[in-house]
Amino acid sequence: MPPKPASSKRRLFQRLVLAALIATAIYAAWTALTWPDVAKLAKEPPESTAFIDAYRDRWFRPDRKVEWKWVPYSKISRNLKRAVLVGEDAAFFGHEGFDTEEMKAALEDAWEDKRLPRGASTITQQLAKNLFLSPSRNPLRKIEEAILTHQLEEKLTKKRILEIYLNVVEFGPGVYGAEAAAKHYYKKSCASLTEHQAASLAASLPSPKNWHPGSDSRRYKGRVRMIERRMNRARWITGRV
Repeated sequence: MPPKPASSKRRLFQRLVLAALIATAIYAAWTALTWPDVAKLAKEPPESTAFIDAYRDRWFRPDRKVEWKWVPYSKISRNLKRAVLVGEDAAFFGHEGFDTEEMKAALEDAWEDKRLPRGASTITQQLAKNLFLSPSRNPLRKIEEAILTHQLEEKLTKKRILEIYLNVVEFGPGVYGAEAAAKHYYKKSCASLTEHQAASLAASLPSPKNWHPGSDSRRYKGRVRMIERRMNRARWITGRV
């Protein structure tokens, strides 16, 4: 068989490039049309979140219904605010959505340990993902997360970001937000959580499907103790929350 003429290969390459450009344009148009109204969150709580919707829409029936109840910032225990901040993002009030020092430390640790980088997401980045995106790690989703993180920091105050985060983050399978978590695990309002209860809830955030109050995981219990130590060393945060 004689080789295909170079012109045929060129046409095939051009068609593939054109198809990729069309697909990119369609995706960009769809993204623009469905982009969330971030500024609306400054005054209104979200009606739902991407993670809650994903839990509700699983192809098999959930183990139980979603537990979720919105409460205002003033009704959330300062103990829980402190515990979440020291556990997830101690520099929250000092950065603009991205903690470059934490990212650098994560990359350095990964290089030394010869493994993939650990998570270094700020609370604002986590909120962007929880509200609007999927748990996937594809590059396009990370770009969207970065844009949404910037918009959240630009349109909302720090306390509003923390208020929404504490109201929507997952604390266990089907358990979303501080009030639902306090009622589910401790039969009380989140306004009256003790330091240990708050640390126990905050420690669940990296792996809420497996780590939560009552878990026998040694790693989870160790994280609870670590957060309690950090809370004792960072009493100054109380004045910020």
